Amino acid sequence: MTALGKMTQGLRTFASDVAQGFFEITHNGFALVGLAVVFTVITLTARPDLRQAGETKLMGWLQARHVAAAGMEVEADASDRATAADPKDLPKQQAAVAYWLSKKYHVAPEPVSALVAEAYDIGSRAKLDPTLILAVMAIESGFNPFAQSPVGAQGLMQVMTGVHSAKYEYFGGKLAAFDPVTNLRVGVKVLQECIQRSGSLQAGLKFYVGAGNQGDDGGYADKVLAEHERLRQVAGGRAVPLPAPQVVRAIAPAKPEPPAEEKIAALG
Repeated sequence: MTALGKMTQGLRTFASDVAQGFFEITHNGFALVGLAVVFTVITLTARPDLRQAGETKLMGWLQARHVAAAGMEVEADASDRATAADPKDLPKQQAAVAYWLSKKYHVAPEPVSALVAEAYDIGSRAKLDPTLILAVMAIESGFNPFAQSPVGAQGLMQVMTGVHSAKYEYFGGKLAAFDPVTNLRVGVKVLQECIQRSGSLQAGLKFYVGAGNQGDDGGYADKVLAEHERLRQVAGGRAVPLPAPQVVRAIAPAKPEPPAEEKIAALG
């Protein structure tokens, strides 16, 4: 064998030895990583306190990263708590009602859509026309979930929270009056009881507004029934005109006060 052949053979042997050594090191490294992972899993399984501490630390780190990126406190599940729905996901009838109410009462269509869907759902179970429920809500609060009357009626359906506090206990207490869906459900229950107690829808609305023992309800029942009829027409596919928007006159800005030296000159 020539010198060149011996050199070539030597290089091949060296390369083979290096490759074999690298394989063994890598294989052993992967084995060590695998053993470390298995050991970690066993440890965390046997020590749930360590697992919980690790999860808490990781969540805290992720939260800090989100805060740093957003520049404010953030909550990943905030959208899940929002009372909102895409009106395009509603049945055609409900979507038409939601858009009409949104335009008339100057509120966003997404939260109104969630309330419309809830009204149709609970209305079918309570045997009440959902457009009646929405009409009561419209006249009572104009779809303001934080509305409060001077006598203590609160929320979308203006339920007397103090009088019906027992109903709110099922939802965690009186503060649930300001949760739109909870207020709607409690309000429907109260309305249902008022209608059953009085024997008719007109009289039930008088009881609902607190005028059951009075001769005059201030036109409340007529207002609700008129809105109810409009919503029924909208749900039926009819074009119901919206009230003309109110024109707010701009107030001319006050003229700026002249400098003090000009005032003195004028007086002189």
